[in-house]
Amino acid sequence: MDEVGEVRARTRTGPSNPTRIGLEVALVSLLDAASSALAKACLAASDVAVICGGVAGAGQANLGTQLMGQLQPHFPNAQISIYNDLSLTLAIAGEPPNIVVIAGTGSAVIGRDVSGKLARAGGFGPVFGDLGSAYDIGRKAVVLGLSQSLRGVEKSPLSNEILHVLKMNWVELQDKARIQPDAVFPQVFPVVAKAANGGDDSARSLLRDAAEELRDLVVEVIDRLQLRDEIFLLTKTGGVFGRSAILDEYFDALIREIAPKVKLGQIPVPLAEAAARMALNNIDSPRIDVG
Repeated sequence: MDEVGEVRARTRTGPSNPTRIGLEVALVSLLDAASSALAKACLAASDVAVICGGVAGAGQANLGTQLMGQLQPHFPNAQISIYNDLSLTLAIAGEPPNIVVIAGTGSAVIGRDVSGKLARAGGFGPVFGDLGSAYDIGRKAVVLGLSQSLRGVEKSPLSNEILHVLKMNWVELQDKARIQPDAVFPQVFPVVAKAANGGDDSARSLLRDAAEELRDLVVEVIDRLQLRDEIFLLTKTGGVFGRSAILDEYFDALIREIAPKVKLGQIPVPLAEAAARMALNNIDSPRIDVG
């Protein structure tokens, strides 16, 4: 984005959550995205004045600070700020009280009341639980298929489709999942969503369970901020949403049962663009509060 707010280039790259793939791989992904964008815009790294990043996992174990330190030599003239994606999404979601629920590869919820008090739930990663995430839905679908296989039950349409899309048998799938679970389980989620849209009962059950688990995370934040009887905005983002009406509509209904005055919405712009606009606003004001 240039100094007047015009988007000069958009690019995509691989994953960048350092808690899941390591700091070194995350840095490579971020640098790849930046260099591609600069090339499209016919600019050099030395031209960059401000960088703002919303990076999943950056809020844990000082990883955001480490990323900033490793990015700085590549952008010698830039002021760099790295925030976790959850906090950045909350900052652009609107005036408090508001709550953001992210359900992508991982899952987490964060909220803020009118006094500025913050509350969050989830976001612990796959080892400690990313309930309702693409990773978790995919993992449960694989476990279901494996259980059927071990019992000698005829493969379900969902199980067959998982093996077809991943181009593996159950033995190969297990071997890869042990070594690279992030390369397996999130990739299964679109298969589950497609099967649910086609009427598969087991896939629909998996998505309803995920909606209930996400609801539980949201309820934890709602109750800590005492918002059950208040008007507030709940913003949904992440690749789990928008794939299947089964999950989306059930989740919305569950939330409205808990908080009848809730307003449900989506983030107004893509997170990367929001980060760029925050960087633009940050040129003359280096300190910003995103929670």
